[in-house]
Amino acid sequence: MARFRLTRAFAYNGGANRLAAGQTLADSQANAQAGDVVWTGLTSLTMGQGFVALDASATTMKSASVYSSEVISATILGVDSVGR
Repeated sequence: MARFRLTRAFAYNGGANRLAAGQTLADSQANAQAGDVVWTGLTSLTMGQGFVALDASATTMKSASVYSSEVISATILGVDSVGR
């Protein structure tokens, strides 16, 4: 069970679902907190850039992804929140 805060916009399910920077994404309803978006398809293979790990499971998931060495910006720019 993993939770991430997004520093960039992210789309999933073929672009049908779009999230803005600043939102929190969880991989299960059991791990989600109020206000979180849940996507059960979230894995180390499906995650995107700008995911900030909020728990140990998220850290493990990110370490197994292609974004493991990504440097996360300390700020969220408006351009990063525009859906792609």
